[in-house]
Amino acid sequence: MSGDMSKYRQGDHVKVEFCDESSREKEWMWVEVEHSDDHDRLVFGKLDSQPIVMKELRGGQQLVVHYDNIRAHQMFKRP
Repeated sequence: MSGDMSKYRQGDHVKVEFCDESSREKEWMWVEVEHSDDHDRLVFGKLDSQPIVMKELRGGQQLVVHYDNIRAHQMFKRP
């Protein structure tokens, strides 16, 4: 559910921590928010980084991430 009161809004960027299940290596990457669901604590967006550790991901890929994995939030001015 998106809207003006959502914690994360379209165009924002969130830095997400990803963890490789087999190697346990961690990688932080930016995701551009398309919309968020505050009730279920999910962000829907696209990967705005080029993965180094997480070889199964690619820049521009559509993702859903849980708020618990977000480590930083960058808001941009809105008109």
